[in-house]
Amino acid sequence: MTWETVFGTANLLAFVMWAGLILLPRWPALLAAVLYAGVGLLCLAYSAGLIGILTGALAAGGGDAPADFTSIEGVRGIFASDGGATIGWIHYLAFDMFAGLWIARDADAKGFSRWIQAPILFATFMAGPLGLLLWLAIRERRARAGGRWQ
Repeated sequence: MTWETVFGTANLLAFVMWAGLILLPRWPALLAAVLYAGVGLLCLAYSAGLIGILTGALAAGGGDAPADFTSIEGVRGIFASDGGATIGWIHYLAFDMFAGLWIARDADAKGFSRWIQAPILFATFMAGPLGLLLWLAIRERRARAGGRWQ
């Protein structure tokens, strides 16, 4: 399997899970599918790719710069390879989907309409921290009204 195939498969999985989260009723089975079949599989793919590249079991493909997490040059070296870019992208997909799932559950619990939720979830899908920031700002008044720990 090539890095391009892994990248495309991860993108397709993320798209299907996000579409379900935004458009479908939030049945317990759907929420479980997003968590385990979406976030869980993305985490598994990320972990396998990262461990495979770090141990040399998988070729990263491309990129000449030394790869490490201690400098911008090292991080650029990681993302300069097909494998590094793919696992980096899967990392984003997994964490953004986890944040989106939390937003959806939190918004449902606080009684926000799906019309309010949809653009926030879309923003989280497209630009994770931006959508999360929007949600944190929007939820604050209801969270405070319901008690700090809700």
